[in-house]
Amino acid sequence: MLLQRITLFGLPCFLTVGCAALAGRTETESERLDRFFDEAFQTELSEDPVRMSYMGMQDRAGEWTDLSEEFEAQKHFANLRNLERLHRENDFESLDPAARLSYRLFEYQAGLEIEGYRFRDHDYAVNQMHGLHRLATNVLLNVQPMENEAQAEAYIERLQGAAPMLGQIVEILERRERKGVLPPKFVFPLVIQDCRNLLTGAPFEPGAEASPIWADFQERLAKIEDLEPARRRALLRKAEAALVDSVGPGYRELIATLVRQESLATDDAGVWKLPDGEAYYRYRLRRSTTTNLDADTIHAMGLAEVKRIHSEMARIQAQVGFEGTLNQFFDHLRTDPSFYYSNDETGKAAYLAQATALIDHMREQLPRFFRTLPQAKIEVRAVEPYRERSAGKAFYSSPAPDGSRPGVYYANLYNMADMPRYQMEALAYHEGIPGHHLQIAIAQELVGVPRFRKFGGYTAYSEGWGLYSEWLPKEMGCYRDPMSDFGRLAMELWRACRLVVDTGIHHKRWTREEAIAYLEENTPNPSGDCRKAVERYIVMPGQATAYQIGKLRIMELRAYAETQLGEAFDLRDFHDVILLSGPVPLDILEERVHEWVALRQAKAKGSLRG
Repeated sequence: MLLQRITLFGLPCFLTVGCAALAGRTETESERLDRFFDEAFQTELSEDPVRMSYMGMQDRAGEWTDLSEEFEAQKHFANLRNLERLHRENDFESLDPAARLSYRLFEYQAGLEIEGYRFRDHDYAVNQMHGLHRLATNVLLNVQPMENEAQAEAYIERLQGAAPMLGQIVEILERRERKGVLPPKFVFPLVIQDCRNLLTGAPFEPGAEASPIWADFQERLAKIEDLEPARRRALLRKAEAALVDSVGPGYRELIATLVRQESLATDDAGVWKLPDGEAYYRYRLRRSTTTNLDADTIHAMGLAEVKRIHSEMARIQAQVGFEGTLNQFFDHLRTDPSFYYSNDETGKAAYLAQATALIDHMREQLPRFFRTLPQAKIEVRAVEPYRERSAGKAFYSSPAPDGSRPGVYYANLYNMADMPRYQMEALAYHEGIPGHHLQIAIAQELVGVPRFRKFGGYTAYSEGWGLYSEWLPKEMGCYRDPMSDFGRLAMELWRACRLVVDTGIHHKRWTREEAIAYLEENTPNPSGDCRKAVERYIVMPGQATAYQIGKLRIMELRAYAETQLGEAFDLRDFHDVILLSGPVPLDILEERVHEWVALRQAKAKGSLRG
């Protein structure tokens, strides 16, 4: 198959056409470049069995991705070779506009990876948010298919390979320790407990209830039809042996390493403590925001945004008739039980049901505001018990491209006091639709766009869209009452505070306690929420700054388009321009919108002359 380029709203888009349609003519520069992109992506993908599983592919489903230092070096040199080949084999000026965009994005992405190689050991490989210690459970419980005997065997192969994979994680931790890279002390009890949770129960503790992985395997094996009883028993024995002989020893070695490192860790929170820590943070800010904004500028931007949002909140406070200061209103929201579901199974079930209803209702409204809608389905689930204590407030897991796995909005219901009712709508819109699910599923379903663009990402683009998707439903009339709109503002305030707190921790050398105190003073969020958030920013430097920066840029671009086009502005077309190129850095997104506006204006002038 080859690609045929068309224009939609004046901008290049793609259709796939059969080779026969192009028979008898020479391959163009742009088509050759597309082939290079596909080859590079396929080579990288074929060396990453875990990513293949996330994409719904069955090849190498029994293997783990190599985590060794040698493999990291191989990937680095592959990036260098690909970038050199991109420049050597392609004349940028000879490419059509769509291929030029892909060229620039490939160049940008490869450059980021090459620059980041010097910091390959600076991140915290094991942390409470997304550490490598969760790799086995996230893949096996949430990604690994098991609907037939062959897939059950692949599941067992991954269990058997757990000890070597976990051993590579231990090597990573020890190498980083030698370089002076250790997470802060608070991280260790959380990740150690996560690991111990996986070894709690049978077959690690005979006679106890099944451990999470063992329970998952047994439950799914029972659903496979047409298995002879003897074969079913044999698979159970193999899986149990793999858990006892591989998973158990692998995690016990990892736990022992973490316990030892905990005694060496300090309470210093910021990455300024690391070798070349200041340069690393500058890189993290560039990578997360896709801008050259420095830490001081971002900090000041955050302070200004906090002030603006506080004033909007004060107006809603007056509207609902609460007398007192804004901070007193915050205290009221933290302590009044009417704003929370009960912290029991009934309350948790009610939360999930309401979150599902919100997404179902939003789905009905989308055609009025969006031309392009995804085919992939979305589900709402609670974060699993084995990781809910340490996991974040909420997050999204993308669907498999082939439709075999839906997108999932995960809500962390470990402590319902951290999940106020008045924030439910904004949270569902951000993680679900029109937020991450709409954006990511549309990107994955784009036809003809090189795969590195469909399955790549830029935090400022994706999270900026997520935060914009909290604001848009206000315009759509989806917030039910003043307090749900206050919840929207509370969520935006949270992201504005991130600009202050992230730079405060990593640039201004705030302590963990100072950062928590700032959030408690300036937001209505419960103390537990504030603590978890700060701990997240500590182990993911720079990432949290991308949300508000990305949202502000999208809002600026929409205001520009509305001003320039006037009555000719169509919001559905604007959303297509934002979404139908897939993820892009903010500067390129700005170019796309300006090109679209200019083409619309030119078309309007041509119509007038006619």
